[in-house]
Amino acid sequence: MSDVSAQYEAYPYPERDPRDELKRLITGSPSHPLEIDHFVFGGKRDWRKPLRALVAGGGTGDGLIQLAQILKSAGRPFEITYLDMSRSARAVAEERAALRELEGIEFVTGSLLSAPDLGRFDYIDCCGVLHHLGDPQAGFDALARALTPAGGLGFMVYAPYGRSGVYPLQEAFGELLAGFSPQEKLARAREVFARLPAGHPFRCNPHLNDHNVSDAGFYDLLLHAQDRPFAVGDLWDSLTAAGLELSSFTQPALYDPAEFLGEMEGPHNERARMELAEKLRGTIRMHVGYAVGQGRGARAVAGGPDAALVPHLKGVGARALADQLARKGQLRLTLGAGKITLKLPRAAAPLVALIDGRRTLAQIAREAGLDGLAFNALWTPTGRALSGYGLLLYSRLLV
Repeated sequence: MSDVSAQYEAYPYPERDPRDELKRLITGSPSHPLEIDHFVFGGKRDWRKPLRALVAGGGTGDGLIQLAQILKSAGRPFEITYLDMSRSARAVAEERAALRELEGIEFVTGSLLSAPDLGRFDYIDCCGVLHHLGDPQAGFDALARALTPAGGLGFMVYAPYGRSGVYPLQEAFGELLAGFSPQEKLARAREVFARLPAGHPFRCNPHLNDHNVSDAGFYDLLLHAQDRPFAVGDLWDSLTAAGLELSSFTQPALYDPAEFLGEMEGPHNERARMELAEKLRGTIRMHVGYAVGQGRGARAVAGGPDAALVPHLKGVGARALADQLARKGQLRLTLGAGKITLKLPRAAAPLVALIDGRRTLAQIAREAGLDGLAFNALWTPTGRALSGYGLLLYSRLLV
């Protein structure tokens, strides 16, 4: 058994207690159906048609459970295949699904590289896996071959700059603890970690917390035998080589360097701007986004002037946001250890208050008593700002 396989059999990741499904649903990115619609299908998917999805490297099931439960609650049909090499992780995911009485899921034990053998999928989730493969490009290639021509990939890969301090410790622990069992590695690494100086780059990094959450989190962060981070350029190259292209990161505003440049323009090339923003920001510890077939990227992202689009708010309530906007003309967001302020037009507050996941933009404009020109003048900057941080998505999920 490889070190990676032994790790996930001993410490299924992320650590989950299936009984918690009775009291909460873990949501996030990627693989929330609203995001899938927005970033892969341009906000226009017909959800009456079954979604055929693959959760590749599904671990203990966060992405799987989120996707299946939200579609079940919305009364939408789906067929989901779960794939993971860890039997321990699969057992947790299966128990979580059983407690929620989720049907339409097939559980498969195996390698992510076998994805094309399972058929073709409208959507593939691959969260936190590609950077742990011995040959990550083989993983990108396999997932691309398993997509339908109109399908898309939701991914998360680790990024280098926001994980400062991680990789020297991984190397040190790898040399120090070679040959020990996973349990012995964990115990000895914790002893050494407790003695690290306060000035160690890892201790100075406020953006990392997995090591404090659970044994599985400590092991995955600091003891992993295969962990290769991707800078924006690395990710771009891997997607291109697989015949894919970036549709968008889930918070595209983080990849725009404009806020740092003042009067300077910076590069005009999209890739170069994203690479520059990643280096200037310095805090991005993972890249979360969506990819589609080459030539589809610009068309996949919703948000154009289409009056038939249906907006949703994610992570914030319409009434609370509208009230804050009416009072202050801005929205305060917490991103990791930092905070940002979005300045938005106060007059857009009544429009935001009408967002319910069922009204189209045309209906919102009509109920607000605005003609197309007046509506677009308010909606365009508001929608762009909220979408930039993943707070506004377009989807026909509930229509």
